[in-house]
Amino acid sequence: MSIKGVIFDVNGTLIDIHTNEWHDDVYRVVSNLLSYQGVALNPDVIKDLFFRIMEEQRVASGERHPEFDAIGVFREILAQHATDFARGLPPEKRQQLPRLLAEVHRAASRFRLQLYPGVEGTVRQLHALYALAIVSDAQSAYAVPELNAVGLAGYFDPVIVSGDFGYRKPDQRLFEAALSAMKLEPAEVVFVGNDLYCDVHGPQQIGIKTVFFKSGETREDKEHATPDYIIYNFPELLDAIRYFEDGDRRRGR
Repeated sequence: MSIKGVIFDVNGTLIDIHTNEWHDDVYRVVSNLLSYQGVALNPDVIKDLFFRIMEEQRVASGERHPEFDAIGVFREILAQHATDFARGLPPEKRQQLPRLLAEVHRAASRFRLQLYPGVEGTVRQLHALYALAIVSDAQSAYAVPELNAVGLAGYFDPVIVSGDFGYRKPDQRLFEAALSAMKLEPAEVVFVGNDLYCDVHGPQQIGIKTVFFKSGETREDKEHATPDYIIYNFPELLDAIRYFEDGDRRRGR
């Protein structure tokens, strides 16, 4: 059975990103924005609320690998601290405000956002030959906008984001959702990622071949999984795909 699709992790695989959600300036910015909505909260209070509600969401989920909902966090903060002024805002603005706050929180915490060398050219070549998809531990408020910001919007369908499901990799349901949307079998797909536990152990549970990208954000400490192929520079992914294709031909698939 030949390779028909490639599924990618995003951060640490396609995108070289650095964020710091603990930085005090993040919550100063959020506090300032909230003040224009009639909500007066000290930055330290917002910081405490953010991480406390996030943890409450994860505990309440009951999932083995729980994911939080950033928009939901800010929706809860607004619900707890709304004033008459805030409740008097136009309905459309009140509806959009939790997403805006999630976007601002992410923007204020972001210090670097760029592609790894060779990613765009490699993805473009693969897109001409294979179905491409994303399975990412991320939030819908910023996952797709960040792909767009680095010039990769439009290459991937589907884009599976853990924040929309309530659980994270290596939960096999995320990989199965991508396969279902792609209408492909596990043996027809390669997963590319930088985390041995999430991106190798995870997809291998359901029979997906794996490529481990040893990027600067590589994580190897959680699981002694063995990837099917290792790359050290992103364009080497083309060699990996050829390796799998040749192997399938040798086996007469």
